[in-house]
Amino acid sequence: MRRKTMLRLGGALISLLTVGGVVVMLLPYFWMVSSSIKTGIEVFDLPIKWIPDEIQWVNYPNALSKGAFGVYFYNSFVVAFAVMAGNLVFCTLAGYGLAKFRFRHRELCFRLILSTLMLPLEIVLVPTFLVVRELGLVNTYGGLIAPLAVDAFGVFLMRQSIRDIPDSLIEAARMDGCSEFGIFWRIILPNCKPALGALALLAFRDNWDQFLWPFIVATTDDLKTFPLGLAQMEGIDSAAYHEIMALAVLGMIPAAFIFLFFQRAFVRGITLTGLKE
Repeated sequence: MRRKTMLRLGGALISLLTVGGVVVMLLPYFWMVSSSIKTGIEVFDLPIKWIPDEIQWVNYPNALSKGAFGVYFYNSFVVAFAVMAGNLVFCTLAGYGLAKFRFRHRELCFRLILSTLMLPLEIVLVPTFLVVRELGLVNTYGGLIAPLAVDAFGVFLMRQSIRDIPDSLIEAARMDGCSEFGIFWRIILPNCKPALGALALLAFRDNWDQFLWPFIVATTDDLKTFPLGLAQMEGIDSAAYHEIMALAVLGMIPAAFIFLFFQRAFVRGITLTGLKE
């Protein structure tokens, strides 16, 4: 009886801590949404009034009128979607090769790819920019997309997922005369959908919020992404935090929608592949 009571108390404590952690994590988002429907003065009022007496929906159209945010949203979507597609294609192909093909120095190649995870973008920023400039891709969509189209973590994620596919399936397909592309399309891809969903979500989210690389490559307004437009507005009108928050809320919607669409695949993909070696 005492053991059951202790277990119940432990479960209640874990539930309470979980709820508290969720509230703490979501608090900045609540504050952002709340600030986006206040006046500029009410944003800094203490104590915080989460729902203002008069909701200022006009903050949203006013904020959008401060710059070419339609263009910025479009550019961010094109770049994020293209980088996501590139990661799905190239990381899956690389993962398939590293997981199911036997060749000399395979493990060394894999470890070299993983070692790049220790290098932040700031370290390779200058050499990457020099390469992009020599290729004539500065101020182009190609320059924004190509350097980010393959990610070492994506290769790791797909390799770990593909390793769990039985070799007997692949050998049976080869004996039936299936081509390598047919094996990849009919066997590999259908059996690693959770990892593909997780990779799609991570790639889209990271590149929707990408600031540093577009800041270096895109120098004209017609190629600026949403984070650049938001930073530009903060520099022009730093006092209009209620309108800046309105834009931040709008910028959060695409990533949140993608997460809701891929959330089940994301959880399964990370759970099934993240810790396997």
